[in-house]
Amino acid sequence: MFQSLIDVILPVFLVIAAGYTATRAGYFRTDHIDGLMRFTQSFAIPCLLFRAIANLDLESSFDPRLLASFYTGAALCFAAGMGGARYIFKRDWEDCVAIGFCCLFSNSVLLGLPITERAYGADNLTGNYAIIAFHSPFCYGVGITVMEIIRNRGGSRRRMIRSVLAAMFKNALILGIALGFVVNLSGLVVPGVVDDALGLITRAALPGALFALGGVLVQYRPEGDLRTIAFVCAVSLLLHPSLVWLFGKSLSLPQDLFRSGVLNAAMAPGFNAYIFANIYGRAKRVAASSVLIATGASIFTVWIWLAILG
Repeated sequence: MFQSLIDVILPVFLVIAAGYTATRAGYFRTDHIDGLMRFTQSFAIPCLLFRAIANLDLESSFDPRLLASFYTGAALCFAAGMGGARYIFKRDWEDCVAIGFCCLFSNSVLLGLPITERAYGADNLTGNYAIIAFHSPFCYGVGITVMEIIRNRGGSRRRMIRSVLAAMFKNALILGIALGFVVNLSGLVVPGVVDDALGLITRAALPGALFALGGVLVQYRPEGDLRTIAFVCAVSLLLHPSLVWLFGKSLSLPQDLFRSGVLNAAMAPGFNAYIFANIYGRAKRVAASSVLIATGASIFTVWIWLAILG
């Protein structure tokens, strides 16, 4: 059990820590980190997802039991986050949606992919890519739709739909996934030289993004709203993977997909949780601090989930 902490989890978090330390020491400035994050989030990771989806065996990958287990759990956590924010912490409804989004959006790319790969090997990422293919569309679809309904109560339905679609299709990750599906389903073949170039880019995607994540976390010090932040961390790190475990077992999910589902659910809220809060100017301190604290806490909670999964 202790060996999994050293071999699987610590290397990932050491890269994050390197980005945090280098930025905190002033070796990297905020604009350096912003540039690196922009490169990874808006270019390298979309290339990674495009290449993975384009080459994925869709028939064996998209097991409806995996998607049902993961996304039913995610939707329930979104509802739990909204309900807790409203009825326990007495936040207004727009804050509640932002806090619910923190509970909904697990860091399936920057943490889920490298940890699953280190734990079970690159050949066992099929479930991860199936989850990621729907992750941003599902989470942004739910979050933006609910927020726009609340903000436009009594307003134009057409305006609400336009806002949802515009926000989703400006997302580079969604575009990369969509293009991957186009290539896969159409039978188009990516020329070898282009595929080799994509391979070079994608090798920089995850380590670069992890380093940039560490640098970004320097900007967000945990302060205030600690009870709300602790609630978000508990829902993200404990409730979501527990629900996926329950649903996956009841649906007899194959072992490799079951592991991918539980591990992805066990990840801390992704940086998109802060982006969503920032877009709407709601619960930004809760979102930023939840990303920071949950990312640190997940060193230990993911270790426990790996031991349980075996």
